[in-house]
Amino acid sequence: MQDNAQPVVTISAIASAAGVSVPTVSRVLNGRSDVAPATRERVETLLREYGYRRRGTTTPTPSGLVDLVFNDLDSPWAVEIIRGVEESLNGDGLSVVVSAIHRRGGADSTRKWLDILAARASDGAILVTTDLDSFLHAELQRLNLPVVVIDPAGVPDLEVPTIGATNWTGAVTATEHLLGQNHRRIGFVAGRPGLWCSRARLDGYRAGLDAAGVAFDPALVISGDFDYHSGFSAGTELLTLTEPPTAIFAASDQMALGVYEAARQQGLRIPDDLSVIGFDDLPEASWASPPLTTVRQPLSEMGTLAARTLVRLIRGEPVESPRIELSTRLIPRASVRPRPA
Repeated sequence: MQDNAQPVVTISAIASAAGVSVPTVSRVLNGRSDVAPATRERVETLLREYGYRRRGTTTPTPSGLVDLVFNDLDSPWAVEIIRGVEESLNGDGLSVVVSAIHRRGGADSTRKWLDILAARASDGAILVTTDLDSFLHAELQRLNLPVVVIDPAGVPDLEVPTIGATNWTGAVTATEHLLGQNHRRIGFVAGRPGLWCSRARLDGYRAGLDAAGVAFDPALVISGDFDYHSGFSAGTELLTLTEPPTAIFAASDQMALGVYEAARQQGLRIPDDLSVIGFDDLPEASWASPPLTTVRQPLSEMGTLAARTLVRLIRGEPVESPRIELSTRLIPRASVRPRPA
């Protein structure tokens, strides 16, 4: 028996066949005037030959599904975001499909998810810590899919609503707290290089030092990957310097807990010998010994707001602001102690 099912034609396939970029095909599809006539004709001919069908040319039946997509699902903060999204969407009669576009999978992982997304016909998608590059953006436009991004990896795209936190302000507050406890040699375990939130937290740390007249020392900054192991490695490197820091600010709670273990293995006690601050306020922060001082990032609330924004887009309602940042705040606990004058 012959299988008559037609393969899904992607915008990237059209772009490849036409010898143009994905954004160029997207501009043709959207009726933009900034495309050369010959190029437009070539693209339109291929669209017809390939039998390309735009989602939205007919009125789709709502699936009642929303995709919540992470780069990685092995982080505790993912659970907090899922909780906020799920509680909000359940109240609107929508179900959540949680999946991951793995960073190590590159473009192949993205294409695989897009194919599944098209087959599932989800009503919308929430992307977490995702770089909305030209290919992904164009494909989501082709699917006519409402999208909201939480904590964007790159510079926020004003065409897509984004939800974030005041990362810079939170980092300034943490640094000022340590400075206020008479610490002057403060190590910083930075987040994954290239992420928007990582840059903002590093900039906040530097701004806090600068405001207090403390010179920035690049030897005191070690990049991590937002996980326990990178925090342990960075903490070990900082604590074995010829002149180690008296306090360490880690750009995530998981990395801060890695610093805890690095300090233990160096024979140091927290906070007697080393003060430590994290970022996130995950449940583990209050369970640590001693409980971890940290910057609270409202992860569950970010998920809730992203879900509410997406529902407005699905209903065709206007979104008041394309970029919203929720406030962070310092949660003082027992991991910081004043340094003797």
